[in-house]
Order: sequence, then structure tokens, then C-alpha cells
Amino acid sequence: MLSALAQMQTLSRRRFLSGTAMGLSSVALSDLMANSRPHFPAKAKRVIWLFMHGGPSHLDLFDPKPELVRHAGKPLPESYGAVETRRKVAQNPLLAPVKPFRKHGQSGIEVSNFLPNMAQLADEMCVIRSCHGDSVNHPQSVYQMNTGSIQMGKPSVGSWVSYGLGSENADMPAFVVMPDPGGGLKGGPPSWGSGYLPATYQGTTMRAGGSPILDLQSPQTSARQRATLDLIQQMNARHLAQHATDSELDARIRSYELAFRMQSAAPEAVDLSRETEATKHLYGIDDPTTREFGTRCLLARRMIERGVRFVQLYSGDTNGWDAHEDVLKNHTEYCARTDRPVAGLIMDLKQRGLLEDTLVIWGGEFGRMPMSEKGVGRDHNPWGFTTVLMGAGVKHGHIHGATDEFGLRAAQDKVHIRDLHATILHLLGLDHERLTFRLNGLDQKLTGVEGSEVVKAILA
Repeated sequence: MLSALAQMQTLSRRRFLSGTAMGLSSVALSDLMANSRPHFPAKAKRVIWLFMHGGPSHLDLFDPKPELVRHAGKPLPESYGAVETRRKVAQNPLLAPVKPFRKHGQSGIEVSNFLPNMAQLADEMCVIRSCHGDSVNHPQSVYQMNTGSIQMGKPSVGSWVSYGLGSENADMPAFVVMPDPGGGLKGGPPSWGSGYLPATYQGTTMRAGGSPILDLQSPQTSARQRATLDLIQQMNARHLAQHATDSELDARIRSYELAFRMQSAAPEAVDLSRETEATKHLYGIDDPTTREFGTRCLLARRMIERGVRFVQLYSGDTNGWDAHEDVLKNHTEYCARTDRPVAGLIMDLKQRGLLEDTLVIWGGEFGRMPMSEKGVGRDHNPWGFTTVLMGAGVKHGHIHGATDEFGLRAAQDKVHIRDLHATILHLLGLDHERLTFRLNGLDQKLTGVEGSEVVKAILA
């Protein structure tokens, strides 16, 4: 073994890479070459997706409903017909917003008092009040918002973006995910998986601290590790040549190389000691309530500065924003954790000139029902909810669409989740109809076959 290792130390880097490349799947390689650049000039170069897991209440945050206030305590009118819910709350009394709304900025966008810091950025917001999806359950809705399908196993938006555009930095992954440290995302890691795309495009999970990725640090010296890795890679390349369609093996080979490079790049990227105290204060890192989420928001900014294309950051553990029991209690807690960090992120991106070509997305897998649950809570509502976009390529200080007078269903200028995905890709210079992957004789795509459109009315 040692003699073989010594021989590998003399193997040229070029020869090794050439041998590895010959073993790559021709299908995967041709797809990569075909989808390695934008289809047209992009308005956004990268995405930060702030995912509020559990379903934040649009009715209590971004979608004020005067009629809901006037009819609070009364049942939903029979004219609304049958309402599909999880917990049979359709006949329960209507619940008014639990905090008041106020107009903000020159745009006059109304934002709840739950979000005083984000409210100050109303003129940066593009508020889509007419989003809708297809499932009242968390896992299916998390999958749909992340992958376009209520079924598990499809490629995530981040995977499609990294497949289509790649990373701007060979030492960092194209797609980074920062789960809530509380864990328990309903739907789990398949939400950021690569599905039928080559496995190399799945999201790379990252955390704060000296070990941003588990098992990244090596006990070996750099030279010895390089030699060991070259030997492993040569053996993998030979095996891959005999199994040319095995994308997981191809991904493993690539991951070894990326991990080696990240051993020096990743620790620097998550080293917040390089940040000023003023910046840390902006994100709320000096406050115990906002420290955790603020730290991850700051890390997200550092990731995109280093060429990461797509960063997804989750707020909410197993239950998160799932306010069945008490909207006021739940949203007071989660808004307190996230409001200041989100506003800090937007302001920091803007003052650094990064907001001009970064798309920031705020939202969850669905909203909440206008009817009460247990008197002070709300059930799931995928039929009408709000998603907020900020940054590159979207109109600022703009409201698009509307739900009905009680906020139950999307009613005007509806935006299905497929339309939202088509718009995200468009802003990145990718045509959702042309970004495809050949599978079982069919050209698969993020937006599926059911029809979707770019929401041109929100484009700047």
C-alpha cells in the first residue's frame, strides 16, 4: 500500500484529471455542457432564500384584510363553499389579525407590527399576495415549494440552479443549505436533494463554527492527504469507467475534490471574526434572541460573496411557524428571532452593492386560514398566501395580486408555485422551458408539464 502511495505522489495532476474525465458519464457531461450558462442576460447572479418553515400567517404579516376584522367571530359565509383543511376548522369563527398593520415607506405597503424592522424596508419589497399551491400538509407543501412537486424525490430549485449555472468559485459548492439547528424539517433533506439530476448538484449543508461541514477536516498533512486522495480518485475513476451512468459515484469523486479544496476555503468563509462589530450589530448577533438566525444570515452574505450561487436558510424546527395553538405567541417568538436579522441582511447587501444582483426570497410552504383554531390559532392554508421578493430584477415597493376579502384563496393575478419557480429561473437568465434533463426518454424540468408562466408584472 505504501509503495503504491509513493508511486501516486509522482503522478501528475493533469494525467489524473484526464483519466478521471474519461470515466465520467457521457450523458451527465453532455447535460452539464448544455446547461452551463444562462439562456439570456440575467438580472440576478445568485439567490438567498429565507425559508420560514411551518407556514407564516400572511393574514397577520403582509396581507391586511379589513373584512376579516369586521367579520371576526362570525363563520365564513356559505358563498365560499367547501374549504379543504386538515383539522376541520372550516366552520370555526373568523379570526382577525392579531396585531395591527401600518403603511410604510413611499410605497405605502402595509406590514404588520410583528415585523418592525422589515417594515422599514417596504420600498425594497415586491409582495406577492396571490401565491397558491396544492397540498394542506407540511411535507408535501415543503416539497412543492422546494422542488415544484408534492412528491418526494424531485430536484430542488437550488439543484436546478447549480445544474444550470454552476458555481462562481471552484473551491465552494454552488448550492449551500443552512438548516435550523433545532432540526426536524418536515420533508427532510430531500427538500434540497438533486432528485434525478446527477448527485453532485444536491445542496451542501453548512453550519457555523470551525467545522462548517462535518468530517471536512483531515488529520493528515496536506501533501499526504493529496497523495491519498489521488490514489482513491484513480481507483474510483477506473470503477466509474465500468459504471458510466452511475451519477452517485461521479458525485462522490467530485465531492472528494471539492472537500479537499474546501478545507482551506470554508473555514475562512465562516470566520466571523473578520466582520466589524457594527456589522454584527446590524444582524443582531449581539442579542441572544437574534444571534443564531443573525449569524446564519451573515454567513449567507459571506457565501454569496465567495461565489455560491444559491443559499437556502431555514427558520423553524419541527413545528416552526406552525401556529395551530396560538398565532400571537408563535409569531411573536419567530418574528423576534428573524425580523432584525432579515432586515440587517437586506441593508448589508444594499450598502455593499450586492442587492443589485442578488435575489432574496422570504416565505414559507403556505399561509394560514382566516378561520380560528382553538380560538387563537390558525390552520394551514395553501390556497392563498404571501411570498416576498427583494433585490435583483423585481419591482421595489410593489404589491402583486390579491387574495379574496377574507384571505382564504388567491383571487387576483394568481401565482402558482410553478409560476414562482419559472420567475426565479428567469431572473437568473434561465428559461424554465429550456432548462431540462433527459430522463427515461423525456425532457424533465423544474416546472413540470402542467403549465407555468413567468410573472412578468413583477419584473423591474
